[in-house]
Amino acid sequence: MAAAWTKHVDLSTPGVVRIKAHDRMKIDAAIISSMDEILNYQDGRGPIQLMNATELPGAVGTAWGMADWHYGYGLPIGGVVATDVEEGEQGGAISPGAVGFDINCGVRAVALNIDADDIPNLEKLARRLNGRIPAGGSGKGGVNITESDLNMILRAGLKELDTIDVGQHHSIGSVESDGSFEVDELSISQRAKQRGLKALGTLGSGNHFLELQRVSQIVDNETAQQWNLDENQVVAMIHSGSRGLGHQVCSDHIHNLELRLKQRDHVWVDEAWGYVLPDRQLASAPIHSKEGQAYLNDMKTAANFAFANRAVLTDRLFKGLRAELGERIELSTLYDVSHNIAKIEDHIVHGKNCTCVVHRKGATRAFSGEQSELHSKFSKTGQPVIVPGDMGRGSWIMAGPQSGQNQAFGSACHGAGRALSRAAARKQIDAEVKENELRNKGIIVQAATKNILSEEAPEAYKDVDGVIENTTKAELARPVLRLEPLAVIKG
Repeated sequence: MAAAWTKHVDLSTPGVVRIKAHDRMKIDAAIISSMDEILNYQDGRGPIQLMNATELPGAVGTAWGMADWHYGYGLPIGGVVATDVEEGEQGGAISPGAVGFDINCGVRAVALNIDADDIPNLEKLARRLNGRIPAGGSGKGGVNITESDLNMILRAGLKELDTIDVGQHHSIGSVESDGSFEVDELSISQRAKQRGLKALGTLGSGNHFLELQRVSQIVDNETAQQWNLDENQVVAMIHSGSRGLGHQVCSDHIHNLELRLKQRDHVWVDEAWGYVLPDRQLASAPIHSKEGQAYLNDMKTAANFAFANRAVLTDRLFKGLRAELGERIELSTLYDVSHNIAKIEDHIVHGKNCTCVVHRKGATRAFSGEQSELHSKFSKTGQPVIVPGDMGRGSWIMAGPQSGQNQAFGSACHGAGRALSRAAARKQIDAEVKENELRNKGIIVQAATKNILSEEAPEAYKDVDGVIENTTKAELARPVLRLEPLAVIKG
């Protein structure tokens, strides 16, 4: 039997399944997909989660599910929802669950000055990098810093990275928000600090990775030239976030907000703020309330840590490459972008200016070259949009629109999106068989555990080429070049 929401679908826009507002929905929900894909997906809860998000106080525009959407916590992975900061007396809602536990999880794309043919022994290089770049869920192996060092980084992100002995391989404008959020005060819990103290410069587990890739196909030559990228050039992607520190920050705030909720007739009510929420995982606070400002501040604190983490990982990569390939190796950051964040941005909503809290969870900012926040070096190309695929088939780098702003609050997909849950992947995919298959394709994988090879196998993900096609069709971003994996370090 079809879900009730299917009676409210509008398919008039190519590549977009729009669910018109009904019942308690304040705004429409739209998914970059087809009805067949949605109805045949293994877990049908993602659209429900997106519709739930439309009930957030102050929700405006449309709640979006990107082409890589799948079920998550509170808001589906690939979810984008915005609230009006001027709604009511204290502004629209900000929701920690709609950002996610790994605050400022993101990807840094780094260009190397070599071609794939310049690597004499890929397996030896992969082992070298695996030894230098800690991966896994232990939260250990990071650079040796003091709590004072940590506090400096938490306050200002990359602006204070020179307080520790680590090389910086990014230039002005090559990191979203310049890698630094202004923090009013350091108010995160001591437990959060403890979880971050030994984790700076670590990948983590799950879908986090460092991957060496080669440019296998260029579809937008002009933009690729602007970015100084050529066919067969080696590119590295680093996917990691705020590690246990960010997880603790999110957990602390969700716990405090959930304590305010009372369940009544299948909804969750905050009497003081008049909030009625369909899911306690969307526990929220008005953006201008004490609780809302506290979360925003602590979220920025964790985001600063994540920016620094990817920068330290870049330096560890650089040193590992030089140790194996020599002093000729140079690298530069194309772009570093977050895909788990809430940001206050100005957008046009139904023809009117709106200052919004834009929640992106598993969604990448995809600004045009006209957006003032984007550095002028991307004015002709739009923002690089980094889209990891899977370790067997490939990844893409896209670009935001060259002008204007896309319809999804300047957002696009952040990856391929899961096709199988981790549990299902472990049951269906043999790790040793998969490792041999990848090796036969010339892809070297260094994984912390055998389970990872099953959980992160290509079959566990949607086909990234299809995700890119759907994102392009919806005019959220445009493809620039495709990358094929060479060597993968997984947690």
